[in-house]
Amino acid sequence: MESLIQEFINNEDIYIPTMIASAIVLIVIVKAFTRMVTGIAAERTRREIAAYIAEGSMTPEQGERLLASDKRRGCN
Repeated sequence: MESLIQEFINNEDIYIPTMIASAIVLIVIVKAFTRMVTGIAAERTRREIAAYIAEGSMTPEQGERLLASDKRRGCN
């Protein structure tokens, strides 16, 4: 196993493209995770605003304004 790893490291024809491909895959995974977390946070915010409106702490107009400000800032 060590000889296989050593051969892989010493063979630049394979090593460099593999490292580039690995970096691209890592970037795609991180971006997907970031998009997922952002989407979950936006949904949680919408639910909290709906709860405030339902309990009467906030008017529907105030909630609408808050949601519109999130969309303008690109949080959605």
